Order: sequence, then C-alpha cells, then structure tokens
Amino acid sequence: MFDWLEWFTHMENSKPFALVVLFVGFVGVIIYLFTGKKRGERLESYKNMPFLDDDDDLQPPRTDKGEKNE
Repeated sequence: MFDWLEWFTHMENSKPFALVVLFVGFVGVIIYLFTGKKRGERLESYKNMPFLDDDDDLQPPRTDKGEKNE
C-alpha cells in the first residue's frame, strides 16, 4: 500500500524531487513579487524605510489638553 514511500528512501530519487519542488517554489515567489503593479509600487516604497527619520518616536506622547507627560 505504501510502496510509493519507499521511492523517497533512495537518495537518487529524493534529491531531484526536492530540487524540482524548491525550484517551483522559488519561481512562484519570483512571479508573485514581479506581477501586479500595485504590489510593485508598495514594495518600491519600502526601500527607503531605513533612511526615514524616527523623530516622532523620540517625543513623549501628548495628552488631550496639549500638555506634555512628565
């Protein structure tokens, strides 16, 4: 019944199978990334994230009255 699983125990069979599965997955990721204009624009906007200033995170949050928290 499970004779087909024995096929995977031989390295000459399992290595090419794994190669094909991983290659198909890699091609799938590449196709996903480079198709869709909206996704491409969003990914392009992420490239400048390390250069954005973090000044907003350094200031303490304000209360409703406009007073600074101490």
